[in-house]
Amino acid sequence: MQSTVRFSSCRGVAFEIKRHEDPFAIKTLPVEEAPSNSLLFWLGSSKVFPSLISRSISKTSSHFCDLDLNEDELDIDLEIVPEENDEEKQKQSPLPLLGNSKPEQPSKPAQKNGSRLSIILLDQGLFTVYKRLFAVCLALNIAGLVLAATGNFPYARSRAALVSIANILALILCRSEAFLRVIFWLAVKIFGRSWIPLFLKTAITSLLQSLGGIHSGCGVSSIAWLTYALVLTLKDRENTSPEIIGVASTILGLLCLSCLAAFPLVRHLHHNVFERTHRFAGWTALVFLWAFVILKISYDPETKSYKNDLGSRLIKQQEFWFTVATTLLIILPWLTVRRVAVSVSAPSGHASIIKFEGGVKAGILGRISPSPLSEWHAFGIISDDKEHMMLAGAVGDFTKSLVSNPPSHLWVRQVHFAGLPYLVNMYERVVLVATGSGICVFLSFLLQKSSADVCLVWVAKGIEQNFGKEIKEMVSGWPKEKVIVHDTAVLGRPNVSQMSIEAARNWRAEVVIVTSNPEGSRDVVNACKAEGIPAFGPIWDS
Repeated sequence: MQSTVRFSSCRGVAFEIKRHEDPFAIKTLPVEEAPSNSLLFWLGSSKVFPSLISRSISKTSSHFCDLDLNEDELDIDLEIVPEENDEEKQKQSPLPLLGNSKPEQPSKPAQKNGSRLSIILLDQGLFTVYKRLFAVCLALNIAGLVLAATGNFPYARSRAALVSIANILALILCRSEAFLRVIFWLAVKIFGRSWIPLFLKTAITSLLQSLGGIHSGCGVSSIAWLTYALVLTLKDRENTSPEIIGVASTILGLLCLSCLAAFPLVRHLHHNVFERTHRFAGWTALVFLWAFVILKISYDPETKSYKNDLGSRLIKQQEFWFTVATTLLIILPWLTVRRVAVSVSAPSGHASIIKFEGGVKAGILGRISPSPLSEWHAFGIISDDKEHMMLAGAVGDFTKSLVSNPPSHLWVRQVHFAGLPYLVNMYERVVLVATGSGICVFLSFLLQKSSADVCLVWVAKGIEQNFGKEIKEMVSGWPKEKVIVHDTAVLGRPNVSQMSIEAARNWRAEVVIVTSNPEGSRDVVNACKAEGIPAFGPIWDS
């Protein structure tokens, strides 16, 4: 039986979720040993429910932005580079390089390996902004629910279904790419001024990066409110119809299915299951939501029948307008889907460059697809004022096909979305740290005029061999203090955290922003914060 290939992404870098002997096993450098009596560490380890995990066909992730890649993952030549004198090394590596000819080794003491899932979910801390937003959102809804149940919030008690729909609208807003593009733009315009205090800028960055906490909190809250509404309806079933109860129950089941699919363990190990369940269960729930609103508004409990003057009744109800707004937000991105001509070139067997017409603002990301209803892949965008391109590491079926069988057309969403890299525009001096193909989302800040003065630190293996001459030339013409490139094939694996700290100090940076795999991003962010340097990197569900 052919194995199933799954995909995920890390801040615009698509990657295939690879199979290992232990579904939670990863190959990382040793890190500090966690306390053996830590419940959180135990839950994040592969020893939890071993019989269940051993039967799973799940795969852990392998990023093209990892520093060290296995030969069977990317088919990269792992030939040992011999010692060379300085003159020969300069010929091989014309890019500005940081460090000497000897590989730098991490200065941290040995640490026990942890699962990538535990790094994503637990090592970022128990009190992250994301988790705080989730807790606040859920607490407010629970407080309202308790007040309604005790008779101290009569409006919510009589309109519990409306509160559930309002939560659905809120969670859709937190994931609407068009809406968030406007919010990010406003944040940069309002707070991207020199007189705005740095602590306020970093607070806004943390908030916008962690809106997924509100999304998740509202999702759980919508289930709680709809359950409460159903309980009240069943207690007073004489004043409702079986159709309304049936439709509401179906919506509740679909919402529960979506939440279960988004549970971190499922989402991490079965990303395609999560993505497709979320999409199709959500669309189905929206259809039933319209049926629920129409049935509920048109039903007359006195006559036990449905009235005909539906139009005039609908426009007077809040449920109708909330559902209209939710529908528009869901449909809008799909109205911008187009099949466009692309130019795909492969600088090596390990990466492809996809070119599109038209320039894109620095820090923007985009989605492409060979089949829009089945899969979408997010990538950072490299752009000048005339065209834009994406750098795709060949690590999965789709990205490998771009190398072996370059398409002439791809499906795109014309509304590009903003993420953490876009918020670079809010600051004046920034250090951008990237590993591997994570470079793509940052190159635009060099190629086009930006309000931020940036210094780029790029750590990758085989710059020209794997990423091509075009990418190499984009970064080779800049001063050494502005672009620092470390080729691990020549200089060995560096201490990226220390490189980031030194670059931030030399550049007098306000903030460091990193795009790497979960382990690398965590290490850089934690190291910078320990030195008093604000730093941001990918978070779970950002």
